[in-house]
Amino acid sequence: MRIFIKKYKFEIIGGIIGLLGGYLYWRYVGCVSGTCPIKANWYTMAPYGMLFGILLGGLIKPKEKKSE
Repeated sequence: MRIFIKKYKFEIIGGIIGLLGGYLYWRYVGCVSGTCPIKANWYTMAPYGMLFGILLGGLIKPKEKKSE
């Protein structure tokens, strides 16, 4: 488990930040009319934020050095 966390720490941190960001986006910006399929509910917006955070976390991860 520790190896998994160490290997994917940027994705995990990005996912947590994205989850919180998705919820906060729904809470303060969201969809006023309620007709937007993604932004209308917090339980649909938060996972999209988490996915976006995981993808961004993977982009900023430093490259691993290859051992010879």
